[in-house]
Amino acid sequence: MAETKTTPGVQSVERAFELLELIGRAGGEAALSELALDTPLPLPTIHRLLRTLVGIGYVRQLNNRRYALGPRLIRLGEVANRQLGALSTPILQNLVNELGESASIAVLDGDMVTYISQAQSPHAMRMITEVGRRSSLHGTSVGKAILAVLDNDRVQRLVNQAGMPAHTPKTITTMHQLFDELEAVRARGYAIDEEEQELGVRCLGMSVPGAPTPMAVSVSGPVTRVTDEFASRAEPYLRAATTQLSAALAVTTG
Repeated sequence: MAETKTTPGVQSVERAFELLELIGRAGGEAALSELALDTPLPLPTIHRLLRTLVGIGYVRQLNNRRYALGPRLIRLGEVANRQLGALSTPILQNLVNELGESASIAVLDGDMVTYISQAQSPHAMRMITEVGRRSSLHGTSVGKAILAVLDNDRVQRLVNQAGMPAHTPKTITTMHQLFDELEAVRARGYAIDEEEQELGVRCLGMSVPGAPTPMAVSVSGPVTRVTDEFASRAEPYLRAATTQLSAALAVTTG
C-alpha cells in the first residue's frame, strides 16, 4: 500500500489550527512576532494564514496589531462544551453516588477555568457551581490541578495575565506561595482549595491525564464533611473518574 502523504490543503488546515492553539495558549491574543517564536513556520506563512483566519472570523486583529481569537469560535466552543458535559455527566454522577458531595469538571479557558458540567450532592447543604462560570486558576482546586501539569513559564504567564485576587483571607496571593503549592499538588496527586474561593467550602481537584485541553475534576462540600479522612477516601474515586474521562475522550477524539 502506498504511503499516505499530507496534501498542501490539509497541511494548511493543520497549520491554521496550530496558530489558533498558540493564540489560545497565550491567553487569547498574541503578536505576530510572538507567534513566530513559538512555531517553525516562516513569517510570511504565518501572516498569510492569519489573514485568512481574520477574513472568515476565527481571528480578529486588534487596534494594536495583535491577533485575538475571533467571535466565530464562540459558538463552536459552546457546542463542544455541551458535548463534553454530556460525556462527563455519568462519570460525575458516579462520584456523587460514591462520595455524597458535588462533583464538577472545569477546563482551562484563557487565563481562567470554566466549569462545563456538574452533578450535585443530595445533601441540603451542598456546593453548587453554575455551568459556564469562570473562576481563577490560583484560588480553585481545579485551577491548581491544571496549573500543576503545566510548565512553570506558562504558569507564570497565565497567572500574571489574570492577577491573584484574594477571594477570601485564605487565598494564595503570591507566586512564591503558588509555586510551593503546585509542588505539593504534584507530590500529593490532587489539589486542595482550602476555603480559598469561598469560606466554609473545601474542594479536591485532580487533572485529567492526556486531555486534549487541560481540564480537571473536583469534588466539593462544606469543611465539616470534606475532612482529611474524606480526602483519603476520595482520592481513588477521583483517580478512577479522571482515568475514565481520559479514556472516553481518547475514544471520541481518536
